[in-house]
Amino acid sequence: MGKGFYISKGVAVGGVVVAVAALSTIIALSVVYSQERSKTNGSDGEATVGPTNAPPTPPPSNEPWDQYRLPTHLVPENYTVMLWPRLTPDPDTGLYIFTGESTVEFECVEETDLILIHSNKLNYTSLENGQLARLTSKSPQTAPSITQSWLQTVTQYLVLRLNSKLVKGQRYQLYTKFTGELADDLGGFYRSEYFEGTEKKVIATTQMQATDARKSFPCFDEPAMKAYFFITLRHDVDKVALSNGAAVVFERTEKMSTYLLAFIVCDYGYVNSTTGGVLIRIFARKPAIDAGQGDYALSITGPILKFFENYYNSSYPLPKSDQIAIPDFNAGAMENWGLITYRETALLYDPEFSSNSNRERIATIIAHELAHMWFGNLVTLRWWNDLWLNEGFASYVEYLGADDAEPTWNVKDLMVLNDVHRVFAVDALASSHPLSSKEEDIQKPEQISELFDAITYSKGASVLRMLSDFLTEEVFTRGLQVRTTTFQKTRQKLKNCFYLMKKTFCAVQETGTDLPANIDAIMNTWVLQMGFPVVTIDTVTGVVSQQHFLLDPDSVTPPPSPYNYEWIVPIRWMKTGAVQPPRWLQTVNEMKTTGTDWVLANLNVVGYYRVNYDTANWNKLLNALSVDHLIIPVINRAQLVDDSFNLARAKIIPTVQALDTTKYLDKERDYMPWKSAINNLDFFYLMFDRTEVYGPMQTYLNTKVAPLFQYYKEQTGDWANVPGGHLDQYNQVNAISMACKTGLAECTALVKSWFSDWMTTGTNRIHANLRTTVYCNAIAAGGVAEWNFAWSKFEEATIAIEADKLRYALSCTKEPWLLNRYLEYTLDPVKIRKQDATSTIVYIAENVIGQSLAWDFIRARWSYIFNEYGGGSFSFSNLISGVTKRFSTEFELQQLRQFKEDNAAVGFGSGTLAVDQAIEKTQANIKWVGENKNNVLNWFEGANTP
Repeated sequence: MGKGFYISKGVAVGGVVVAVAALSTIIALSVVYSQERSKTNGSDGEATVGPTNAPPTPPPSNEPWDQYRLPTHLVPENYTVMLWPRLTPDPDTGLYIFTGESTVEFECVEETDLILIHSNKLNYTSLENGQLARLTSKSPQTAPSITQSWLQTVTQYLVLRLNSKLVKGQRYQLYTKFTGELADDLGGFYRSEYFEGTEKKVIATTQMQATDARKSFPCFDEPAMKAYFFITLRHDVDKVALSNGAAVVFERTEKMSTYLLAFIVCDYGYVNSTTGGVLIRIFARKPAIDAGQGDYALSITGPILKFFENYYNSSYPLPKSDQIAIPDFNAGAMENWGLITYRETALLYDPEFSSNSNRERIATIIAHELAHMWFGNLVTLRWWNDLWLNEGFASYVEYLGADDAEPTWNVKDLMVLNDVHRVFAVDALASSHPLSSKEEDIQKPEQISELFDAITYSKGASVLRMLSDFLTEEVFTRGLQVRTTTFQKTRQKLKNCFYLMKKTFCAVQETGTDLPANIDAIMNTWVLQMGFPVVTIDTVTGVVSQQHFLLDPDSVTPPPSPYNYEWIVPIRWMKTGAVQPPRWLQTVNEMKTTGTDWVLANLNVVGYYRVNYDTANWNKLLNALSVDHLIIPVINRAQLVDDSFNLARAKIIPTVQALDTTKYLDKERDYMPWKSAINNLDFFYLMFDRTEVYGPMQTYLNTKVAPLFQYYKEQTGDWANVPGGHLDQYNQVNAISMACKTGLAECTALVKSWFSDWMTTGTNRIHANLRTTVYCNAIAAGGVAEWNFAWSKFEEATIAIEADKLRYALSCTKEPWLLNRYLEYTLDPVKIRKQDATSTIVYIAENVIGQSLAWDFIRARWSYIFNEYGGGSFSFSNLISGVTKRFSTEFELQQLRQFKEDNAAVGFGSGTLAVDQAIEKTQANIKWVGENKNNVLNWFEGANTP
């Protein structure tokens, strides 16, 4: 302990309860957390009662404490919470702990003799009569006595039985005293560690979303149960305490949800500025701040805040905006109101070590989290079943905010690659799910965590982008804008608009927008049923039709849909390079063509659907690519590649027809078409890099990428300079990555020489943009010396972005024993941080040498991984999908089914759906390889023949 301590009152801020049910998005932000040890002794010697003292968990019943949703009898008004995190281990147990006291004041709105309040992994001090809490009344009338108290661990409640009923309309106060572990499990009130030189530093920090506030103090832990908070943090005199509220004098919060609370005790530095009266501070490790790594985030936060103030026509509702980089943080970031927490790589930028993609990620994530300050925090979902509306919206407007801050990047176009194409792969499965779920279907914490997936974020964003396009951005924005500046009226306006989105868009009544139906009829087809259509245009007859797009049309029949898997589809299109008036899907003759005319639909991919054509029109489009590819917009060149490869996987068009879209690539110099091709060819690598198709495929792709490699060699003065454009810098990385991957000798020699120079001289001259691909390919071409050198640099790295580049590159080695050793390292949080363990395993699985090693590894250690590394929805779902995505044999399918069966008792948490999706994908892969292997081999061999 320090010589003294401060007491700081922290705040957090929130909005109002809303009924919501519509619109969408993705981006992964929430967290599921691993198991924490229960304790029976408090830190100060007082007797405590913990989960081990609770009666045995009863079988499922109709008792209120066996239900996952809170009863509606009690409504919290305010909490007074004091927490004292210990940043050194307890001398008796060796554990890091925190102690706390909490008083929650609530109103009884319906008579009851039972109090249920959420609590998870907290140990309580026995109070009067040995009970775990004390109940008092705010009125002259005496409060009932607590006759029985226990912890219901399955449903995560502190249960209190009373000797008489609480009185409707009366207010009561519930006091508890408790101890928790400040564990390193990345959830609730937890511990993060880092070193400054040889000195270990410990941070007490939080991640509450979705259901982990209850690990910090007993609370009514549902988003609709908003309350005011008085947070007090006790800490050593040399530490800094932060919370959601005012920067100088902590005060009572606005009404807010528990999942948006944040409180941190750390030894950090910061940089600050003021924009429009709002104090902006970027907190991070002192060496990072001293090195200027917080400056970029500081420079764009003000402009992005100003953009959203204009976008919502509403001032930022708080006096300050703190943003802090946490060394151990499982999500990318978390939108705690006024105190946003980030992974270090998502907030800190260093020009020497950070690539332009790192910089873009920082800009978009900051924009995403700031968008939530209004939409999500000021106005909040009633329940998690409509999470897509919250996260989908932020995932859409993050591109708008980042584009305003960095207008030369054309970042809005990248949404097609990053979100639309990404989520198509998931939403084309029969095991997908609608954007909006029934409230009764989302009850357990693991069910809530499963919703933080690509459908919620990316499909939500994609559908909102489509809505904005057919309404026009002006109308869409007008519906969100607030016409009053008072705080309560602003909140009410947004609340009303938020609610109305399930019935109609707020601004549509003000316009003469020509729509085929009202907004709810249109949007319900996209929100309330899973999947998306493939729109087929027959340019011979002019008939336009749609059908549910499934990657494996022979897979398990998807569940019934109230809309029969039909959608109301907006179509933007062009004819032979000329843009045509937009239309809605219906059977017409307007899209007939004659002669050399061709039709291209879904212009700029603003619609959430794929497009197929008759053979003649496909051939005309392929010819246009071959003769003058620039006549087709760049986004649609990426679309033609992506649609054709996926239509082929669904057996709608021949696979060789999809491969024909790559013939023109030796002429292509733009990033988006190349990235689309690389993403789709990655599937061919996964299916064929263990077969005889691999050699001819490598030869063919080498001839296509070699001109791109030479182009960037010339453009950069033999690699001495960096291309000027943002997307050109991305495509330079594509050129080197694909050239080395396809075995271009000049590329391999280049990356080996750069890496060798670093090893020899100790000076790293590799540009930050190129480090990930150069490190990976040099280690793949090298041996143990290169791997050990990279590992030593990883251990020495003090900048998280550089460490991440090295961590990925270490998975690229072709030495099985090194990969096995690396897998073992993921079990040691001293070597690989817990936040990075599952992604490191996935990196290894992406390596054809490491795939079977990684699969054997997680099968052998699943119970341990599940219990220790369960910190996040993306953690398990990405782990399972990543390790199994190469599966394409009956033997692998049998192993996967056995894995599911063997671990049924342990469970898969937020990865439950991912297991079923992996089985479905494997079945589809088996069929696809069986039907296409010979044709693909013949195509590549034919393409390689002069």
